[in-house]
Amino acid sequence: MSQQEIPIYQIDAFTTQLFRGNPAAICPLERWLPDAQLQAIAAENNLSETAYFVPEGEGYELRWFTPACEVELCGHATLASAYVLFEELGYPGESISFQTRHRGTVQVRRDGDRLTLDFPANPAQPVEADPRVSLALGRAPDELLQTASTYLAVYPERAAVESIDPDMDALLALGSRPYVIVTAPGTDEDFVSRFFAPAVGVPEDPVTGSAHCTLTPYWAQRLGKNELLAHQISARGGELHCTLQGDRIEISGTAVRYLKGRIWV
Repeated sequence: MSQQEIPIYQIDAFTTQLFRGNPAAICPLERWLPDAQLQAIAAENNLSETAYFVPEGEGYELRWFTPACEVELCGHATLASAYVLFEELGYPGESISFQTRHRGTVQVRRDGDRLTLDFPANPAQPVEADPRVSLALGRAPDELLQTASTYLAVYPERAAVESIDPDMDALLALGSRPYVIVTAPGTDEDFVSRFFAPAVGVPEDPVTGSAHCTLTPYWAQRLGKNELLAHQISARGGELHCTLQGDRIEISGTAVRYLKGRIWV
């Protein structure tokens, strides 16, 4: 059986330095491969996300896969996909439209030395304390909020977020909300966060653009400002510039290329 040759790039997103930020594998395609093959490539890459895009109208259709499943929205791999188009494939415009299967159209534009994502806001609503969340995180948060898929646990200071050592089995047991964000006020930044998603094959995500669709509305209201500097304080770390624009969030960051090559499937 003949094999198909596919270009692949590995891009570190939300960083100016190699080996920091969140690495994403990006595979430009002429047409969609079978879903099982897309998932198998993502599992082989074993990064938090592998993104694929194909030409669609004047833009592209974009999809994202963890090693375990397809996800509805991913910020760092969208940033990385735009970086590949702008910097590697010679995309001539200043803004790229990506069609997604679950979250409508998202835009990425050049913004000086950064790329800026235009994503839908996903604000969280306060809920009563849940002992399962406190047990999973090893410490009760000051506030607990939720969206349809995510718990947002708020702590009083950066050190508390840095010290979280979650019980991954207990996070898996949370069931209908597979994502957990922990956050606190920052020191040199407006806020810090970490993100856990073992249910989709990502125990801790290094830098999570989509989480800031929930974090930005919360901190904008709490701090009384719409432009925010955020750090995700995972082991690799990353910096995000976030702006609340009504029901949309602009998330800006930088990226660097680590790898360029070919795969055969």
